[in-house]
Amino acid sequence: MSMFDLSGQVAVITGSSRGIGKAIAEQFAEHGAKVVISSRKAGPCDEVASALNQAHGKGTAIAVPANISSKEDLQRLVDGARKAFGKITTLVCNAASNPFFGPMSALPDDAFHKILQNNIISNHWLIQMVAPEMAERKDGAIVIISSIGGLKGNAVLGAYNISKAADFQLARNLAVELGPSNIRVNCIAPGLIRTDFARALWEDPEILKRSTANAPLRRIGEPEEIAGCAVYLASPAGRFATGQMFVIDGGVTIA
Repeated sequence: MSMFDLSGQVAVITGSSRGIGKAIAEQFAEHGAKVVISSRKAGPCDEVASALNQAHGKGTAIAVPANISSKEDLQRLVDGARKAFGKITTLVCNAASNPFFGPMSALPDDAFHKILQNNIISNHWLIQMVAPEMAERKDGAIVIISSIGGLKGNAVLGAYNISKAADFQLARNLAVELGPSNIRVNCIAPGLIRTDFARALWEDPEILKRSTANAPLRRIGEPEEIAGCAVYLASPAGRFATGQMFVIDGGVTIA
């Protein structure tokens, strides 16, 4: 059996109708997992699920739209996954938001609340919902998609970076709490990746050149390059990794 085989696994992936989340769903299905596609809008979720079912066979994927700011929506997501597939073995907390770009001195309270809610508390809620069944089986993998922003200060992304730094500590704390039940909890910290979320940093060739000038690999990352790490963490290959932060940034943070 391949160390990266995900056969028999069921993965709930938030923010999986596009970008990094979609790439993770595609690679999980490629490696044998059942996947639950979720984001706010039903149409894009249905499109991704349909494409995965066409590529890998009927029953590979379902779509369960959910707003991560709503605890009721997240519970419905978890319940829908269990109803369709009977269990949840892997959770990927990928969805996040950043409604404010500017200095923290000008940060509105409602924007700060939304960032903390969607990028930290919603992850906490989802993990609370799925961890008990993982503990009962003595097996499970939880992956939080953070950012290298959580490692650095920034004059215009302060609140977002604070939330991503908090995700690192969320993973560490939960790794300690859930480790005795053989549940692994890890973070992936991407650098600049070619997604709609980061479009402003790569769509213009001159901005892209400046953004990648100090990266040892001298290029932007692709969503599937983050998905590969998620496959590792959910598979038998990653069963001894927990509480860690996997930086995938083309070397930006070491240059």
